[in-house]
Amino acid sequence: MLLKAIATFISSVGFSIMFNLPKKLLVHAGITGALGFLTYSYFMDVDGDYIIASLFGSLVVGVIGQIFANVTKHPSTLFTIPGIIPLVPGYDLYNAMFYLVEKNTEEAMTYGIKAIFISLAIACGIAISSTVMTRLKPWFHHKG
Repeated sequence: MLLKAIATFISSVGFSIMFNLPKKLLVHAGITGALGFLTYSYFMDVDGDYIIASLFGSLVVGVIGQIFANVTKHPSTLFTIPGIIPLVPGYDLYNAMFYLVEKNTEEAMTYGIKAIFISLAIACGIAISSTVMTRLKPWFHHKG
């Protein structure tokens, strides 16, 4: 599990470098990606459902991205985009295209639909976490 976390941290930092993220934010982006993937891995071990695991992984990415955005005074997208990269169903998309080229429509549909549902779960997780954190933001800044 530790090796997966390190690999995910490095991949998130790598994508952050590709997207020209400021150097001082690279560690934040790596942490976001690693914690999101660890959450995904945990739910895969517990439940085995890719969609649920992707939803909870992206929820964590979204929440941590919002927290880092508030702390660093930078947009949350600087943390959420590199953070969701490890969750993107690239393998399933590749297989869908491969089987489509091979004219095996049944397998292509299986992988394609799985990739679509995982992508929707990721989008919903980011949207939910963004909405909830936006609603909670006044509580974090309330002085009383």
